[in-house]
Amino acid sequence: MDPRKTVIAAIAGASMLGGVALGAAFSAGSSVNAATNTPNSGNARADASASPGVFVSNEDPAHEATESAEREAQENAGQRPTVP
Repeated sequence: MDPRKTVIAAIAGASMLGGVALGAAFSAGSSVNAATNTPNSGNARADASASPGVFVSNEDPAHEATESAEREAQENAGQRPTVP
């Protein structure tokens, strides 16, 4: 094998290993930060967004004023509204 090709192959291999090491270092640091972060507010809507299967009704007075009776009934029953 040509010595230049050997040097290029060694540099390419070292570059790949360095990229893997840097990627592992950065991803390990971000998972630690994600595990230690806690929500800052007691907002129920923020908690509900963490689990996609939970529906939380929007009880804001401005929203309630524009809402149909059928939609309000679905929200009060804990259902995800299907009517406007």
